[in-house]
Amino acid sequence: MSETFNRIYDAVRRIPYGRVATYGQIAALAGNPRWARVVGYALHVNPDPDSIPCYRVVNKDGRVSPAFAFGGANMQVTLLEREGVEFVDGFVDMEKYLWKPEDQTRLRADHALI
Repeated sequence: MSETFNRIYDAVRRIPYGRVATYGQIAALAGNPRWARVVGYALHVNPDPDSIPCYRVVNKDGRVSPAFAFGGANMQVTLLEREGVEFVDGFVDMEKYLWKPEDQTRLRADHALI
């Protein structure tokens, strides 16, 4: 497996339960914001779907992948809904469920002060 794919998988593992990230977000976290398509390729050949939650990655508009490699778009929707992610007109409600890594970092810093 390539180092690039490993960096992508590490970024995907960081997406919290009940949240989604975009291909572009994962690309940037993996080291290059231009890797959005590479993220798609990496997720399509995910070697460990049980620990690399690729279903939490959606496009920038909140659309799931019609070619989701592990059961199709319906399975991706099902897996997200099991985590409480809601859809509006077939799209993830991005205002509510988009993961913002900087918020997570800020929360950790706030808890350290308590």
